[in-house]
Amino acid sequence: MRERTLGTLTIGQAPRPDVTPIIDRCVPAGVRRIHRGVLDGMTPADIELQYRPEPGEALLVTRLLDGAEVVLSRRKMRDGVERGIAALEEAGCDVILLLCTGTFDGLECRRAWLVEPDRIIPGMVAGLSEHRQLGILVPIAGQIESEAHKWRSLARRPVFAAVSPYTDTLDAVRAAGATLQARGADAILLDCIGFTDRHRAALAPLGLPVILSNAIAAKAVGELLGG
Repeated sequence: MRERTLGTLTIGQAPRPDVTPIIDRCVPAGVRRIHRGVLDGMTPADIELQYRPEPGEALLVTRLLDGAEVVLSRRKMRDGVERGIAALEEAGCDVILLLCTGTFDGLECRRAWLVEPDRIIPGMVAGLSEHRQLGILVPIAGQIESEAHKWRSLARRPVFAAVSPYTDTLDAVRAAGATLQARGADAILLDCIGFTDRHRAALAPLGLPVILSNAIAAKAVGELLGG
């Protein structure tokens, strides 16, 4: 049997040691991995020059190899994502997972399966939550409006709070979750690839279901690759 290959593309710099353990739990060990980032090899000055957001633009948040958080223009990032996907497909990837929950229009592959979290997660959480109130944690407040159209399939408008998985403390994450609970949330979705098991554990005392976006995407990839 031909060796299968999974490609992951972060909008930051690869590898992502915070996210790859979650992927590894869901993907068979025999699947080859190629991890790439749109910002690989770029200095902070390069990133500022090429991806600095303009006032009023939709924003994305990611991390660099040193763990530093960086805020990017979603509009400017789209072409970089498209180039990264093309490079992973050229490298022979059978499945390509985009490590970003932001929305990008018109991305496609010629042959590989492209897994975009923003196309999977909203429908799944809509089916899970049904009539219940969903609370969503986003990494920056600006995404509450810029990404709001993703959630049109929900029966009830979600409630939001903003907290960074990269720069805020676990206490801040727990406090943001408590705010959502006080506003009626029956479950919490962590809507950023950078939220991980430690953030879910921090929210456990609230007693609510906590859904990790990257875990949903990783499980979908695992199904495609026979996990």
